[in-house]
Amino acid sequence: MCALSLGTPYVPPHRLLASVLDGDTTLAGIVVTELRVPRLVLALIAGACLGAAGLVLQEALRNPLAVPEMLGVSSGAALGVAAPLVLTLSLPAAVQPLLAIGGAALGGGLTLLAAGLGRSPSAVLLTGAAVAAALQAALLVLMVMADQLDLQLIYRYLLGSLSARTWDDVTGLWPWLLVAVPALVLCAPVLSVMRLGDEDAEALGVRAQRARLAALAIAVFLISPVTAVCGPVAWVGFLAPHLARWFQPAAGAVRWLPWSAAWGAVVVVVADVPARLALAPVETPAGAWTALLGVPAGVALMRSGGRGRRARRRPAASAGAREPLYGSKRTASGAADEVPRAGAWPEARGGEPGRGGPNGAVPPVSGAAGTEDAR
Repeated sequence: MCALSLGTPYVPPHRLLASVLDGDTTLAGIVVTELRVPRLVLALIAGACLGAAGLVLQEALRNPLAVPEMLGVSSGAALGVAAPLVLTLSLPAAVQPLLAIGGAALGGGLTLLAAGLGRSPSAVLLTGAAVAAALQAALLVLMVMADQLDLQLIYRYLLGSLSARTWDDVTGLWPWLLVAVPALVLCAPVLSVMRLGDEDAEALGVRAQRARLAALAIAVFLISPVTAVCGPVAWVGFLAPHLARWFQPAAGAVRWLPWSAAWGAVVVVVADVPARLALAPVETPAGAWTALLGVPAGVALMRSGGRGRRARRRPAASAGAREPLYGSKRTASGAADEVPRAGAWPEARGGEPGRGGPNGAVPPVSGAAGTEDAR
């Protein structure tokens, strides 16, 4: 409601529905239906795609810091779109997603090739950071070559902006989503197996390297069309998966995936409101707000999630440590005999299983009832 009502002109909330459904021809109705509604829809789609892509990368690489910005995917997509602007190549708008996909595939492919086709998740992440830095350096070279007008456009685009987006930008995303969403649904169960590690995953019939390549391809198809339209909206793929895990810590990748997409949509929509209004009438890029708020919030969620898991494990471990190794058994004569609990004697006293205590000694048992308990 804030995204549709606030701004210039201000539209009261009770008039929003009439403006959208009745096709209001006033200035307020045109602004709502032609500018604010498509911008809201685009923010929802972009955030959902980036949140889902972030979870796919983190689960496939088993690293909570694996985000599109650290693997060269976002930088490659931005380079593919920014290069024609600087080189003054007149290309139709329908080709921009293809350029973004080519650039994202280039960045992700270089990362996997340099890391040995994804044999080690940690190597992929470190190599991706180097590839992303190289692609950003290429973007800086393009910005030096651009004239003043193109420089302003490229600068705003590289920060991720939803300004001046229309229904044409929204409709251009649907063909790519029709390909990416079914692949994402099929990929979700494999992500749960990838969390076990490469050796365990291959023991269960999942080829780790191919699954990692497939996960990167799905992430490219999710990120590239959004980057072609909005630019690289930073760190949404980092924050949204951590929000999904924090609210449902006991779930798995299959349940985290839709929640990560939902939280990504919420993050982008919320960030776009101050991007429009904080410095009005000047608009700031939404990607600046997602980076400014998303990184510290994601780190805080990681720290709180780690402390919560350690706290849940500690009582179970301490309870097991307090459990006595011996139980008190009372015989027919009334004497209390110390009889070891099942499986406690070999570990507690250093003996071998089935051989009694140290040096083959048998624990003392008195009375017929004690003999039965020892058996």
